[in-house]
Amino acid sequence: MKQDITLKINGESYEVRVKPSETLLEVLRDKLGLTGTKEGCDTGKCGACTVLIEGKAVRSCLTLAIAARDKEITTIEGLAHGKELHPIQQAFVEHGALQCGFCTPGMIMISKAFLEDNPDPTEKEIREALVGNICRCTGYVKIVEAIQASAKEMRRAN
Repeated sequence: MKQDITLKINGESYEVRVKPSETLLEVLRDKLGLTGTKEGCDTGKCGACTVLIEGKAVRSCLTLAIAARDKEITTIEGLAHGKELHPIQQAFVEHGALQCGFCTPGMIMISKAFLEDNPDPTEKEIREALVGNICRCTGYVKIVEAIQASAKEMRRAN
């Protein structure tokens, strides 16, 4: 039986009708057209579908949409301010940390949550934070460099 819920995504409220079994990923992509969040493995192991709920990184393929109702959800589309990229997004561009781009939204979202908790991480801490987010194109070097650079930029801005 479908039910109406409100999802607060990137500062806007959306009324959607969902089945109890529908995942947040399905609703974001198929019902709301927010396709920046990617569907990779659909089992929570690749990290491509990572979004923030109340500031915490979660796998949207494992999160039921009804469990996210009335909570603040941030997707990759919600990080930029107009045409100005978030410092993490900008660093990924500047450091060539995106190749095919498929893992990039999840990498950026996990980085955002991580840097909120640890604004001055070591390389080892960054690599540990990325465990579970899979990139098949790189050796993670440029991704780690981008996160280090964005951490520095975010500290400077605060």
